[in-house]
Amino acid sequence: MQLLFILLVVAGGMGLSVEAGLLGPLGSEVGDLWATFSIFGVGAALTFLLMLFFSPRNSPSFFAQPSWTLLGGILGPVYVVILTVAVPSIGIAMTMIGILAGQVSKSLVIDHYGLFGSSHRKIDNKRLIALIFIVAALFLMAKG
Repeated sequence: MQLLFILLVVAGGMGLSVEAGLLGPLGSEVGDLWATFSIFGVGAALTFLLMLFFSPRNSPSFFAQPSWTLLGGILGPVYVVILTVAVPSIGIAMTMIGILAGQVSKSLVIDHYGLFGSSHRKIDNKRLIALIFIVAALFLMAKG
């Protein structure tokens, strides 16, 4: 089961690279914020359709959830604007490695302290070495 999830997240990461590749040209044609809006508009419409057919009708109220859980609604567009602006300047690979370095470094902190209700996983030497390799990849890509 773990292998299936690993393959699933790798495929998701590949999808993000494709999205970044699409956002750069779209942003240069219609503007960075309009490109971001269009991506979220299409995504919201698709999510709405999926909710209509697949979401349980007796789920807890959206408005009863803690407000901090809605931060993703702010972070998502910020992420997409960053992709839209960065990709034409530094390329998809460099952008994705930079995103990955940020994701892994913050994820290590979140796991270590068990933030946001996540499982508590201490930062150990193997995890730090993995982060160092990702940061090294970022610097090697910058020099190349």
